[in-house]
Amino acid sequence: MKSADKHSKIIRASTKVFAKKGFFNARISDIAKEAKVADGTIYLYFNNKFDILISVFEEEIGNLIEQVQKLLSTEEDPKKMLEIFATKHLSVMKKNKNLAEVIQIELRQSAKLIKDYRNNKFSEYVNIISTIIKLGQEQGVYRESIRPGLAKRAFFGALDEISRVWTVGNTTQYSIEEATTQILEIFLYGILTSEASSD
Repeated sequence: MKSADKHSKIIRASTKVFAKKGFFNARISDIAKEAKVADGTIYLYFNNKFDILISVFEEEIGNLIEQVQKLLSTEEDPKKMLEIFATKHLSVMKKNKNLAEVIQIELRQSAKLIKDYRNNKFSEYVNIISTIIKLGQEQGVYRESIRPGLAKRAFFGALDEISRVWTVGNTTQYSIEEATTQILEIFLYGILTSEASSD
């Protein structure tokens, strides 16, 4: 097996183990067993367990960034761009439940550890949202009073919470299309009726 293939195999195994056991409870031996390699092989590619967690984020989120940016490169409408981001994120999270679980749990539990890691891909990923919002403000589509830094967290938080539906159980009444439409309607137009908003 090529070195790159073995590295990818360990990343996939780690994502599964972290999702199942949590970062702090997972052991290197658990990852090695899942990847079907010797414990010592893990250390040929990674320094420690935290190094593996960072690599999971770097590689998986890095791939997601590339996919999202490729889709966004053909669109100029800020409203459609948010739709593209939301649809892609939810699609990937539904397909890769282990990654969704790792993102949801470990970003919260390991926050102090992650904070020490400065230029992480996750920040770059969420910043795509604020970039879209700034573009919308420049075009007069989004209100100037909206703070992109807060808006990106609110928007991603909604997506993250919706994707929990797929990690908690295998069945859900929400399709990706419906979830995306609902989030965009709430985020772009609010929950007040036109009559209530004019009061």
